[in-house]
Amino acid sequence: MTCTHDWISRVVLPGDTVVDATAGNGHDTVFLARLAGPSGQVHAFDVQEEAIRATRERLEKEGLLTSAVHLHLASHDRLAELVTGPVKAVVFNLGYLPGGDKKTVTRTGCTLAALEQAAALIAPNGILSVMCYPGHEGGDAEAEAVEDFLSRLPHHSWRTG
Repeated sequence: MTCTHDWISRVVLPGDTVVDATAGNGHDTVFLARLAGPSGQVHAFDVQEEAIRATRERLEKEGLLTSAVHLHLASHDRLAELVTGPVKAVVFNLGYLPGGDKKTVTRTGCTLAALEQAAALIAPNGILSVMCYPGHEGGDAEAEAVEDFLSRLPHHSWRTG
């Protein structure tokens, strides 16, 4: 994640709109909120109340929970419904909530739908970061599907690594 955060910090400016598609414990949401600043918009998604609560608490502790931060108790496949583009950065950490219920995991169908929406919302020179943690049932298939999706992005407008 250090490398990803470095790339994102080179792209996101105060006032930008950013998305944490899988809020988890809120680490990326806090990072994005710092970069976008009070004039930006931050959206964080998670299907688990525990994750949204942890993210809210982390933001409050850091003094970053403002009206510009939107916590969505919703699947990331609702991204286009709840976020208006252009978006400078979208971060995905796929798998399960660290320290949480390992039976609640990201699912390939929802993830691919969310990636399609994210790709459509990304601003020119924006960044889409996807970390796959395949250590759960279905995780390998999800990681393969994500890799396939990313490999099919138009090479003239996307750089992937």
